[in-house]
Amino acid sequence: MNKPIRRVSVAVIVLIVILLANATYVQVFKANSLRYDPRNDRVLLDEYSRQRGSIIAGNEVIAASQPTDSRYKYLRTYPVEPRAFAPVTGYYSIQYGSVGLEQYENSILTGNDDRLFGQRFMDMFSGRDPRGGNVVTTIDPKLQVTAYEAMVNGPCDGPCRGAVVAMDPATGKILAMVSTPSYDPNLLASHDQNVREAAWAVDTGPDKRLQNRAIEEVYPPGSTFKVVTAAAALRDGKTADTRLTGSADFRLPDSTASLPNYGDETCPGGGTVTLADAIKYSCNTAFADLVLNKMDDGTAKLKQTARLFGLDTAAPNIPMPVVASTVGPIPDRASLALSAIGQKDVAMTALQNAMVAATVANAGVRMQPYLVDKLQSADLRTLYTTPPTTVNSPITSEQAASLTSMMVGSENYSNTGAGSVPIASKTGTAEHGDRTVTTPYTWYIAFGPSTDAKIAVAVVVENGQDGVASVGARTAGPIGRAVINAYVGGGR
Repeated sequence: MNKPIRRVSVAVIVLIVILLANATYVQVFKANSLRYDPRNDRVLLDEYSRQRGSIIAGNEVIAASQPTDSRYKYLRTYPVEPRAFAPVTGYYSIQYGSVGLEQYENSILTGNDDRLFGQRFMDMFSGRDPRGGNVVTTIDPKLQVTAYEAMVNGPCDGPCRGAVVAMDPATGKILAMVSTPSYDPNLLASHDQNVREAAWAVDTGPDKRLQNRAIEEVYPPGSTFKVVTAAAALRDGKTADTRLTGSADFRLPDSTASLPNYGDETCPGGGTVTLADAIKYSCNTAFADLVLNKMDDGTAKLKQTARLFGLDTAAPNIPMPVVASTVGPIPDRASLALSAIGQKDVAMTALQNAMVAATVANAGVRMQPYLVDKLQSADLRTLYTTPPTTVNSPITSEQAASLTSMMVGSENYSNTGAGSVPIASKTGTAEHGDRTVTTPYTWYIAFGPSTDAKIAVAVVVENGQDGVASVGARTAGPIGRAVINAYVGGGR
């Protein structure tokens, strides 16, 4: 072979190698990014050419696909109280992608999951259009709507901003998960670009309507965290009768500042109170005395107990990811006193606080929370059922019973009205920002009935109607009680 021909041959081989390398790069390494690129109209047409599976709560279909005459063959719809169920379903949008169960159970809903291979084969063999599977949630639809309406119409400055989470303490099933203000996923799923963009402009505004406050936002828990602190004391050998200071203020160690009780008042009972009364009256100074003077190594005991309840650990996927809750650093004794009452750097999601209440209600056993009850094929054949899973036991059944008794005392003190269900609860009022002008976050965690509990609830509200004077008992409490009574009090 002469030299010019050899050079041409080498050049052709090099070009072929480059072509093969480029094809490999595009088809293997770039395949996923190209497939899910929002500009890839072919993928959208393929996705919308098949009937997406339904999302179901109880007997209600809360997300479905309807046939259309447009180039996109199916339209995603949310037919039942869409704003109430939006934190559960999320949205499925041509323009903005997906969130919620629409995103995290996408493989089942589209029919691409390996567990649906048999159905895909039969559909292809029979000439039937491909279909997705169904996601059956743990949500009680009536309870979800009740919780949503309680937030929208609650004792707030306008509709309440915040979240409600309700759980079955014995299994970890999430019975309700509400975030307000909410949005209408039908608008984001519309095939009309103008409708989608108008809704997006509102939903991404300062109200943060698209944010799921139940699992994506952490708040200082305030006095609701005293349940965890009391659990740490019980694990340290203290009892409900352990006596603590009831003074109006407590001088923080190595500091010129003092920790006051709410309203700068002395706790009822005089100079000292029991741990049970400290929970009942929510005495800040008593809990500072508890962790600083009555417990051996209060910092280690508080951190260890909080970790057992789920803080400072990997947050669960339900299957949506949940923001981690934390006690935060406790660098000194003054920080320990503040952390013990749910301030300083303590930060929790509504789901995590519901888990705290549920653990006490379940005799000290913490269950893994979950939102998906089962997965189905399009012909309603069950593909997978979520089993209840025990995580750990942060406290003994005796310690849980002692905490329950304390929380019953707290409920009876904070709730002057008669309820149809005996409830164990703890309220919280968490300061943030400038407390002279900023409305505190108000909390209520509870379970009912107080014996053999069927439901545990956490409520957090950002905008109580009393402004800086807002407290958990008057703001979040009525919402939580409405949810519990609706579930076990004959209101369903």
